[in-house]
Amino acid sequence: MKADVTRLLPRPLLVIVTVLLCALVLTPVLYIVLASLNSDVGVASGEFWPGTLTLDSYTRIWTTAELSTGIVNSLIVCGVTAMASALLGTSSAYVLVRFSFLGRVSILRGLVGLQSIPGTLMLLPVFVLFSSAGTYLGLTVIGTRWGLFLAYLTFALPFSTWVMVTYLRSLPRELEEAARTEGASTTVILWRIVIPLSLPAIVVAGIFAFLLGWNDVLFASVLTRPETRTAAVALQVFGTAQEGGALPVYSQMMAAALICAAPVVLLYLLFQRYLVGGLTAGGVK
Repeated sequence: MKADVTRLLPRPLLVIVTVLLCALVLTPVLYIVLASLNSDVGVASGEFWPGTLTLDSYTRIWTTAELSTGIVNSLIVCGVTAMASALLGTSSAYVLVRFSFLGRVSILRGLVGLQSIPGTLMLLPVFVLFSSAGTYLGLTVIGTRWGLFLAYLTFALPFSTWVMVTYLRSLPRELEEAARTEGASTTVILWRIVIPLSLPAIVVAGIFAFLLGWNDVLFASVLTRPETRTAAVALQVFGTAQEGGALPVYSQMMAAALICAAPVVLLYLLFQRYLVGGLTAGGVK
């Protein structure tokens, strides 16, 4: 006997609402794609459909906006941040979930509390701290990739740890107990059992850490110099530099925006299966 499914809306109305929502989301994306294939004059004149499709904007943007350096810096910093936060978050979450010690509950509550602190409030303290490291320790932090990595890791690690805590609570302890009776150490259990079983959640934590750095403009604009600026900062600088010009290069701006969005879209397509599994598995006991 099939179970009755309760729908919030009748099927015809549900189809109409779905089509309208998809059109609302995809219409701006379609306009960006068409504008990037149009000329700057055509976009400035208000053309929606380009009279002539051209890829000139995609070839010229690499010299006008200096996207190549920004994308390389973003991939390095965000990739290292994603891997470090996922691995450290998994190790920290395993300790918080499987062991009892003084202050464990306070740490778990602190992880939740850290998510409510706006990043804008931390910009000045982080800048002063990094500047002090250069003054008192002789370390150059501001303007380097690893300084930006430390800033991103500070915000990504609490979230990654909490994601892994939620997921590890749903893993059965029997597998670890069976491995421990066979003489496996805690490190072996973590790397041979926990991490392979937690791969969907690790991917989720890594992707969110990657996006945190990829979309950031505030910290990257303050903690970098022209040689180490990220793709988001390069795109912002390019857009700001073109304001008030004789001919706004809207087509090149659209092309640059699509190029900067391509790695994120590719990341979602590659890890879509793990992403969906990691987001849903931790909520089902």
